Amino acid sequence: MRGLGHAVRRPPTAVARRIRRATHAQGAGETGLGRLIELHAVNSAGDMMITVALASTIFFAVPTDEARGRVALYLAVTLAPFALLAPVIGPLLDRIPHGRRAAMAGAMLARALLALALSGAVGDGGLELYPAALGVLVASKAYNIVRSAVVPRLLPPRISLVKANSRVTLAGLLATGAAAPVAAGLHQLGPQWPLYGAFLIFIVGTFLSFSLSHDVDSAKGERKARLAAAAGEPEPWVARHTPGHDRRARRPGLRTVGMSVLNALVANSSIRALSGFLTFFLAFMLREHPFEGMNAAYSLGMVVVAAGAGNALGTATGAWLKARGPEVIIAVVLGLSLTASVAAAVAYSAVTVTAVAAVAGICQALAKLSLDALIQRDVPEDVRTSAFARSETLMQMSWVVGGAVGICLPLLGTLGMAVGAGILLAGAIASVRGLLVSARRGTPHPRVA
Repeated sequence: MRGLGHAVRRPPTAVARRIRRATHAQGAGETGLGRLIELHAVNSAGDMMITVALASTIFFAVPTDEARGRVALYLAVTLAPFALLAPVIGPLLDRIPHGRRAAMAGAMLARALLALALSGAVGDGGLELYPAALGVLVASKAYNIVRSAVVPRLLPPRISLVKANSRVTLAGLLATGAAAPVAAGLHQLGPQWPLYGAFLIFIVGTFLSFSLSHDVDSAKGERKARLAAAAGEPEPWVARHTPGHDRRARRPGLRTVGMSVLNALVANSSIRALSGFLTFFLAFMLREHPFEGMNAAYSLGMVVVAAGAGNALGTATGAWLKARGPEVIIAVVLGLSLTASVAAAVAYSAVTVTAVAAVAGICQALAKLSLDALIQRDVPEDVRTSAFARSETLMQMSWVVGGAVGICLPLLGTLGMAVGAGILLAGAIASVRGLLVSARRGTPHPRVA
């Protein structure tokens, strides 16, 4: 019996050791980045459980016309926490810089309790489902804001910011991929069972949050970031090098760190808007008009797999990129996604649409990794948390706006792809030139972290 027990325990133990070696490689174990990577994997698995439960209720279980209304309501719920609470989340987290581990644990515990609340409403899809879903979204975004802000504190010397962000994101994608079939299997037992799974996962995440390095809670007078500095206030890098300047009077904002971050935000917003647009336009389009020779489920599944694989490939590619040149990366991926969208508009087919989904996934991942690296590199540490709050807010609002366009648009494939290309073209016109100019000139500040 002892030998049998050892044989049963050995495979999971070996897998756990391999995962730990991967997450703690290149100094990530010594700085604490490895534990953050593992925590983010747990977070992503829990979010996937909730996503499967909500998707089965909001979209797949009802007719198309009713699904449009439910999805529109869900988009409004998605937008609400950012339109209403964006001015609150960042400053609130800025006020508790010494309690980031507690904040992450609180976000995990809140979602665990809300998953239980959702389990009582997901069966009939009543309106009481939406307030709980709103709470889940707020808690999830609060966790992501804190997680992005602490990565530079845990950065090993041998890993760049882009690579560190990529490793964290890739762990989340792998966990999402592993949790999806588990959630689908639990859903066969009942629509509430994935939510029970989410409850257990987030409880584990609550305890894991406190196992993070104490460096996560280290802070040195962090303050609130704004989109622009007050009139007459100097640039932060000028103020730091101006003799006799009163540092306490300085009130920095995103605009004061140069145009790289702002142009990157514009470019990422257009790419994220395309993602939201494709998500909902193709969901309804392929449900009513699947690809030739395929049914609706297979058509939609092919696009979803392509988008997921593209996202994973983009994240993995980010791990191999150098620390320099995030502006160029963003400009290039914006051009690639625009090219793919134009091709699909000219020749709408299963091949071109699937290619757009895959390219959009790759480009969204690389653009977001590069944006995070720019914020971590260019934005002073004392306002970085608020900067991430505003960045996440803008990205989510862009996704919602793109999704809203996708819901309202007539179900014409060529028209849809043309609209997607137009979204990207507007972003390219507004941002690419500035990104390339910033890349050539460099940034007049020291690299943070």
